Amino acid sequence: MSSSGLISSRTPRRVAVIGGSRIPFARSDGPYATCGNQEMLSAALDGLVERYGLTGERGVGEFVAGAVLKHSRDFNLARETVLGSRLDPRTPAYDIQQACGTGLQAVIAVANKIALGQLDSGVAGGSDTASDAPLGVNDELRRILLAARRAKTFKERAKEIARVRPRHLVPEIPRNSEPRTGLSMGEHAARTAREWGIGRYEQDALAAASHRNLATAYDSGFLHDLVVPFRGLARDHNLRPGTSTQKLAELRPVFGADQPDATMTPGNSTPLTDGAATVLLASEEWAERHGLRPLAYLSAYETGAVSFSAQDGGPGEDGLLMAPAYAVPRMLERAGLGIEDFELFEIHEAFASQVLATLAAWEKRGLAPVDRERLNVAGSSLATGHPFAATGARIVATLAKLLAEREGAAAGARGLISVCAAGGQGVTAVLEKA
Repeated sequence: MSSSGLISSRTPRRVAVIGGSRIPFARSDGPYATCGNQEMLSAALDGLVERYGLTGERGVGEFVAGAVLKHSRDFNLARETVLGSRLDPRTPAYDIQQACGTGLQAVIAVANKIALGQLDSGVAGGSDTASDAPLGVNDELRRILLAARRAKTFKERAKEIARVRPRHLVPEIPRNSEPRTGLSMGEHAARTAREWGIGRYEQDALAAASHRNLATAYDSGFLHDLVVPFRGLARDHNLRPGTSTQKLAELRPVFGADQPDATMTPGNSTPLTDGAATVLLASEEWAERHGLRPLAYLSAYETGAVSFSAQDGGPGEDGLLMAPAYAVPRMLERAGLGIEDFELFEIHEAFASQVLATLAAWEKRGLAPVDRERLNVAGSSLATGHPFAATGARIVATLAKLLAEREGAAAGARGLISVCAAGGQGVTAVLEKA
């Protein structure tokens, strides 16, 4: 398998979403506590290979995936996943990473090559584990060991090693915080919630709806060909079908708790999660040749970033997770579309407050209000959980199938995807029903 270096001189081809495969997502330190990124991603990929027969002549041209929390052993994660899966070992693969936007950026990377005629088909995805997070060597110890390695004599080496103290044996544990501010993503979101006046009740109502919609998606069989059982799980570990605003109201705030009006709790915030997801993309010709029916087409996408910290030399007036507030209006303007032109909306639920602030920001920028009955209708990250790099692929596959099965929606009916990401970034896209 290989990808061509020639760019087609024809009009860019339409990129079809054929389907997806993911494992159930699990809360960290739970069922997947001893599972690494490669094992989870291989399970999701093998599910896709089996479902669509991606072997022999149906082999794909490329596999693009990534992880946010990676061990050094995962330096070539996508390629090693191919070699450990049932996909043809001759399939090229490479890693990509853009925090929570990783999965959607992987989709865009494959889609661009298909549109240009460099690929006929490809798989995009992502995996992340908060349970098996890498522990770094204490930086002082690292410097001592490097100095010892550079030493010319045994005496010099012994002198460097003798500098090691008990405090140097404490590892560097990954923190969910922004390097430029030292604040966690949740603390940043709490600031945004206060700035936008996002209340507790509406956050809890959004979270309850996410769980309710995901439970319905499982009970109706909608997810039966999108989720493959793994390590004893058949459904997302975080799903609480009986979640209600009344139950959520009993939880204490965990972010912005030093403020009297704190609103963000474990119930309306996404938990640390383990999991992996993949999605199959192809040209129309490849799909027709192999007897596969596209669910939807990827028609537009936009990536954005904001200045969220005055330390960056900018005004720092935007919230960490508010890049989609700018990326979506730009994308829609370029495509000549408005909110009223969409049948469904998929907004990644890092936090309920972040979703609500994004909706408010779109309206402030002149977009029409989003119909809440069309928002995250099969549940989203508050219910499924959020393995950082896997979420984008999960959303693309879910939305494509939702559009394909939407009653009363004609061909070309659109769905909007919005994913916020660490570092003040955001990745957005538009799908159209096949």
